[in-house]
Amino acid sequence: MLAVLPAPVLSLLIPAYNEAARLGATLGQVLAYLHAQPYPSELIVVDDGSTDGTVAVAEEYFASHTGRVATRVLSYTPNRGKGYAVRQGLLAARGAIALFSDADLSTPIEETPALLEPILAGECDVVFGSRALNDELVGQHQPWLREQSGRFFNRMVRLATSMPYADTQCGFKAFRLDVCTPIIESARLDRFGFDVELLFLAYKAGLRLREQPVRWNDVAGSKVGIFSGLHGFRELWALRQYSRRGDYAAALSRTQALVASQAATPGVPI
Repeated sequence: MLAVLPAPVLSLLIPAYNEAARLGATLGQVLAYLHAQPYPSELIVVDDGSTDGTVAVAEEYFASHTGRVATRVLSYTPNRGKGYAVRQGLLAARGAIALFSDADLSTPIEETPALLEPILAGECDVVFGSRALNDELVGQHQPWLREQSGRFFNRMVRLATSMPYADTQCGFKAFRLDVCTPIIESARLDRFGFDVELLFLAYKAGLRLREQPVRWNDVAGSKVGIFSGLHGFRELWALRQYSRRGDYAAALSRTQALVASQAATPGVPI
């Protein structure tokens, strides 16, 4: 008889595109951290149509490092973009909370409690890492031009969406899945703008969001360049069009109904 594993509290997702060179070290750090935690968890690598050995590295590592943390690899072709990869991971997650992290661990995995604990405490539905709220937590900064471009993009995000957040692009975000699933299912942006879309939908649905300062270090080898940023502005424009057309209305209504239902049932656990 197969053992029945407990449902995970946390699903940790790593979207990966051509990350074969550093993925093994990343998985080692993440698994060591998760194995040290008291709660059940799972680790999912979402391969975004890589053309190197990313899938083989992940599968071989998981096969040779077993333990109480459930592991799996999701893979598809062709490359669709980080946003698409994150959505696939979020929708496949079995945990009460799903957190995605960049494969370079620019935010150290030890920052997980900063996102996880406010959701477990029933204070938040979405908690996302921020590099902008406490500069002392940023060790290695990005090159000057990239950092200034990111700040400009976030100013445009605030103007376009009316959201008050200073950093929407840090690759370290956690979602309470029982209320966030409808907005995840309705999200449409596949590349640089996907973070903004998910936060915007959560914000419009009235969910409880928290921008959380986290430690962060720039890591060489980033795949975000000037053309990614330009694509982000196109996706920001598309987000405004989708919202104005009412494309998200049904998902927002479903999310609000879930929140109202849970509010009417005191003591419902996460």
